[in-house]
Amino acid sequence: MAIIEQFLGKTVNIPEDRRYNLKESLWVKSATGGIAFGFTEPALVLFGGLKDLDWLVEEGQAVDQGEAVLFALTSKILYVNTPVSGKIGFNDKLKQNPPMILEYPYGQGWLFKITVDGDDESLINTFSDADRYIKSLAGSEGCKNPLGLKGGVSGICKAVYSGITEQNL
Repeated sequence: MAIIEQFLGKTVNIPEDRRYNLKESLWVKSATGGIAFGFTEPALVLFGGLKDLDWLVEEGQAVDQGEAVLFALTSKILYVNTPVSGKIGFNDKLKQNPPMILEYPYGQGWLFKITVDGDDESLINTFSDADRYIKSLAGSEGCKNPLGLKGGVSGICKAVYSGITEQNL
């Protein structure tokens, strides 16, 4: 397990036993019932947590690669696209308890599974390994602001944040 000790003021884990979809900030792993996908810990930290989830397609529906399948409400609004084509199944436990993903992002907090035609392992190996994922995080706000300072690290962000906090609203 790779660990980043200072990532936006948090310690985050990056398991080396899975692959990563860099575009969607998802981990990818072979699982019973298909290929499982879930948000990575660094992504959840950058998102500011997870407040709500909603499925955009029906359970068991055939989906195409790049299709929006999940709506996530974080400190932002996110639409998650499936990285592969196949038949989709969702983690219904998350719908009743979205914060569970924060406790178990690499286990019970998986988002969805895709059943594909063909070899799961060959498809999974097309995604990035943990080292490449860690390198992709180098330019993120999490690495640029390792202590998690309010207002970020850019001069503009600090000025805006300072101006907002000084206002009496």
